[in-house]
Amino acid sequence: MRRAFGQVVRLGVATGAVSLLAASRWRAGKVRVLAEQPVAGPGGEALGAALRALLGGQDVAGWPLTVVLADELCRLWQVAPPPGAARLPDIEAAAALRFHALYGEGPAAWQVTADWHSTEPFFAAAVPRALLALIDAVALEHRLHVVQVVPHFVTAWNRWCRAIRPGAWFGQLHDNLLTVAAIEGRQLRAVRALQVPPAADHYWLTQMMGREALLLGLDTPVQVQLCGALPAGLARPAGAGQVGVVRLGTGQGDELSTAGRLAYPGSAP
Repeated sequence: MRRAFGQVVRLGVATGAVSLLAASRWRAGKVRVLAEQPVAGPGGEALGAALRALLGGQDVAGWPLTVVLADELCRLWQVAPPPGAARLPDIEAAAALRFHALYGEGPAAWQVTADWHSTEPFFAAAVPRALLALIDAVALEHRLHVVQVVPHFVTAWNRWCRAIRPGAWFGQLHDNLLTVAAIEGRQLRAVRALQVPPAADHYWLTQMMGREALLLGLDTPVQVQLCGALPAGLARPAGAGQVGVVRLGTGQGDELSTAGRLAYPGSAP
């Protein structure tokens, strides 16, 4: 396939499926689904087979590839640097300690990236090294150039963080998972992943946000600014005293599959 100027391929990796989209760096709405493939089971072998089946027969050799991972496959957390920290190893150690406290394991099997900061809390993300190695190996087999592997939440946060209003929190909805960023002032305080029940509504959201705010010692947000397809109960107006919802974006890409929505590049705010 002849690659037009600015064209890229985007790979969405969900827990049960993978999707390949062709997109343009310059035209946000110019997106085409090239292929989709179910993942037959858990583990790297099933995912590797699905990726090879997905890319087999696709004429995209030499194209740049962006990979977006479902948040269930990644780890996301906030790190407070230790007092007086001045060296990167000190900050990395603080991130590792927080990772262990949250997830009960060391980060050796994970590739950790972060907005490292010595004086302010910062956001960190981790992706399994085995998953990264698998993606690199399959991309090499098909002569694709991996330019980025990123958790879904990070793509949404980078796009919308400057649009978050005072008193609001930010959330990413995808495949019955709400990944929410608790914000105090302009500072990210924590990232939480919450399963969304089928009957989720503003009462449920208010209870969940109130619980998280209590655990963090924060005020309950007046609203949550969400990206992703909203369940019917959250698409309706909030009642008196309930946490409101403001949807970010235009809804483009909502018609795609679960994995396809991961790969969809969306539009700028």
